[in-house]
Amino acid sequence: MAGIAAIPAPTIRDTMRKFLLFSLRVLVSAALLYFALRSINFASVQERFSQVNVWWLLLAVGATLFQIALGALRWHQISALSEAPLSMVQALRYNLIGAFFNQTLPSTIGGDAMRLWLVQRHAGWRAATYSVLVDRAIGFIALASIVIASLPWSYELITNQTGRIALLLIDVGAVLAGAGFLLLRYLPWEGLKRIWPIRHIHACSVIASKALFGRESGPKVIVTSILIHVMTVVITWFTVFAISANAGFEQLFLLIPPIMLVTMLPVSIAGWGVREATMMVAFGYAGLATADGTVVSLLFGAVFFLVGGIGGVVWMLSPEEASPSR
Repeated sequence: MAGIAAIPAPTIRDTMRKFLLFSLRVLVSAALLYFALRSINFASVQERFSQVNVWWLLLAVGATLFQIALGALRWHQISALSEAPLSMVQALRYNLIGAFFNQTLPSTIGGDAMRLWLVQRHAGWRAATYSVLVDRAIGFIALASIVIASLPWSYELITNQTGRIALLLIDVGAVLAGAGFLLLRYLPWEGLKRIWPIRHIHACSVIASKALFGRESGPKVIVTSILIHVMTVVITWFTVFAISANAGFEQLFLLIPPIMLVTMLPVSIAGWGVREATMMVAFGYAGLATADGTVVSLLFGAVFFLVGGIGGVVWMLSPEEASPSR
């Protein structure tokens, strides 16, 4: 009791708040998984799982590792502009560790927080935060650009009016958010730049613009950003092959990017539940089997879980794990 009484009240409140938020997100994940699974034919799902081709899943794991390497190449470019330079080896190692921590917290928050902590050890908190936030923002902008560019073909694939409206709202919201972030660098009112959050978001906008439109960094950042999202489609395609589902690469290229946009919402643990429910609905709107969408999403999550395990091994073997200040 004495030890408990010695803990300051704000620490107890903060701990309880974090615990409650974590519990809420676990409940959201569970509720969305229930929603995704309640209406499907479990006999069909069981049959699909019994036919899983492990070799296709191993290819999906390899594709995911390649995607992480592409992310390291992009982050390597961005970190130099953020005054938190990382070597390719460092960026790759930190991304693998981030993949492990992505499995513990909502969306990619766990991995990003861990990457930030790792970088700040040699670059300071501000530069580390800028490098991680800009890397995440550019990934979001690239994804939104792919979704809006493929909208005419998506409308041909999705004939359901509700699905079309939902897709349009997702596209417009994402593009406006990305464009607004980039345009913030032209903020004309100097007084606003003195406000703490706006000052730092403005600085991130400047760095993102340099990364995207710089003569040397621009082509590398743009190409790697597009390839990263193409690899997400490839990973999904491999899981489709693993269960012999009826979904072509072209269909997946139109369906997966909007699903990934929705999955970015930090309301569930590692995207579980959100991804399954969204993929089930998207497959249904496209005239594909909703049960296949759910199974593909579960396998997709399993692939990233396995890659996260590899990242966990990297973390346990890293010198930072042994640090007393971790």
